[in-house]
Amino acid sequence: MSKQASFFISVLVVLAPVGATAQQATARFAPVAPGERIENLDTLRNELKQYQSCTCTCGCYAKDLDLQAARAIAFLQQRAAHKGAHEKLAVVLDIDETTLSNYAEMLKANFEYDAKAFNAWVESAQAPAIPGTLRIMQEARKLGVDVFFLTGRPEVQRAATERNLRAQGFEGWKELILRAPDQAGLTALDYKSAERGKIAADGYRIVLNVGDQWSDLRGSHEAEYSVKYPDPYYFLK
Repeated sequence: MSKQASFFISVLVVLAPVGATAQQATARFAPVAPGERIENLDTLRNELKQYQSCTCTCGCYAKDLDLQAARAIAFLQQRAAHKGAHEKLAVVLDIDETTLSNYAEMLKANFEYDAKAFNAWVESAQAPAIPGTLRIMQEARKLGVDVFFLTGRPEVQRAATERNLRAQGFEGWKELILRAPDQAGLTALDYKSAERGKIAADGYRIVLNVGDQWSDLRGSHEAEYSVKYPDPYYFLK
């Protein structure tokens, strides 16, 4: 046997597994950390887009909005039919993601809140109406029920907000309530509860309240019937 052949045989012996029947050890993984249960942020963003476009197994945003608006209108019709002789009935409507949609701005911001960009969007007065809420407003006016817009937007955005509402067909509201400078430190829940209290103090029965956040609806001076719109995009206390 040549020296060259002997060398190659030695190499094959070294590389061969120990024992002809030896098997590779089974691969194992360590237990995952608790945080693995949290959905990946990009996955959530994609799901939000699919919910908006009604291509998601989780549901259809427009369909869900229409369903909730229909429930609000059905109650309003029933309640107005049983209005007392001296009752003043009121409907309270939130604005952002209830009356007007900011989805275009949220999508542009990749669902991240940028105060400067959002305020510029509000001032542009380009937010489209949420159709179901326009129907609620129109029905309320037909039934002789006063409509109060109650929003967390600051008072400095009044002109832009009024311009946007009118451009989208909202006319004839009783009052547009915005957050005063001395209310800036209040939570949405406390602020809206206090403002509903003022409406009640003026002799109104708040029969219907529609909002996209629980803080729009809960607290003191709650409506006889509250309707929550879906809003997976953000949460306010």
